[in-house]
Amino acid sequence: MSQLFSDTVVGSNQTKGTVCIRAANACDVESLSIYFTGLSTTSRNKRFMGARADVALLAAECVAKVSHPDHFILLAELRQEEGQSTIIGETRYAYDAGARYGDFAISVADVFQRKGVGLQMMNAMERHASDRGHEMIAAETARANAEMRGLAKKAGFEDTGLGDWQSVHLAKRLAR
Repeated sequence: MSQLFSDTVVGSNQTKGTVCIRAANACDVESLSIYFTGLSTTSRNKRFMGARADVALLAAECVAKVSHPDHFILLAELRQEEGQSTIIGETRYAYDAGARYGDFAISVADVFQRKGVGLQMMNAMERHASDRGHEMIAAETARANAEMRGLAKKAGFEDTGLGDWQSVHLAKRLAR
């Protein structure tokens, strides 16, 4: 799987280009580290459910697991006419055979939030998980993370009621 989406044009005040979603590989550690560093403190806290400063280690850990058959990372890249490519989003997926569902985490660069990139990434992740025979995806997010809860609802996820006073557990059955 090299590219799941293409020809999706998005832009911010300064940039325009085509968003392509592809699987991460071992060569992406440095670019992913730069991406994580570029997230605002708020976005980084929401993605990792707490403060994390060790972004190089996080990027290396994320990419190290892509060789496992039930783990993958998808990257959203903004490809510009000049041939430049910049990571503007990522989602990590890991299947838990014991629990019989895949767990995911997602982030989108601050300037590209609310432009449809997150929903495109979630749709690509769901298709890839379904292609692997997985039947359910779940995630946990902070109750205060209204953006993630809204995105998940838009993507068809439901609150399972398994969260606590600080978190919400979201799940969705995948179409096969």
